Amino acid sequence: MNAIAIALHGLAAVIWIGGMFFAYVILRPSVALLEPHRRLGLWAAVFRRFFPWVWMSIVVLLSSGYWLVFNAFGGFATSPVYVHLMHALGLLMSALFVYLYYRPYPVLKQTVAQEDWPAAGVALNRVRHVVLVNLVLGIVLVLLVLAGRYGLLG
Repeated sequence: MNAIAIALHGLAAVIWIGGMFFAYVILRPSVALLEPHRRLGLWAAVFRRFFPWVWMSIVVLLSSGYWLVFNAFGGFATSPVYVHLMHALGLLMSALFVYLYYRPYPVLKQTVAQEDWPAAGVALNRVRHVVLVNLVLGIVLVLLVLAGRYGLLG
């Protein structure tokens, strides 16, 4: 059962972090030259499709992560340092996504629906900042966990 939990945990992380990487590093510069109404409408559609996957990833990451902490490591007291770092960064990333989903994202959806392109641009910029922070945290998390698993952190 631990092997299934690890596989699901890794897959959920790849979906979330990979999606952010694609959105920020590939899609963002590719659509930068589009007219505001096309660019902002595209982003609203992308997030509408991507965010349910992020929610699913968070549920899978938390449930498989806690399963592994208590079944593979015997609890937090006996877990290695990299597991504690993964836990803390994962909770921070989840909290940032919840903030993004319930604060700037609804403003983006509303302003795009109203075709208020200047306000939608401001809202997209707020979403973009949170995505950037989460992307950096996600990359750091992956590097720490992978290297930590093989002795980087003691």
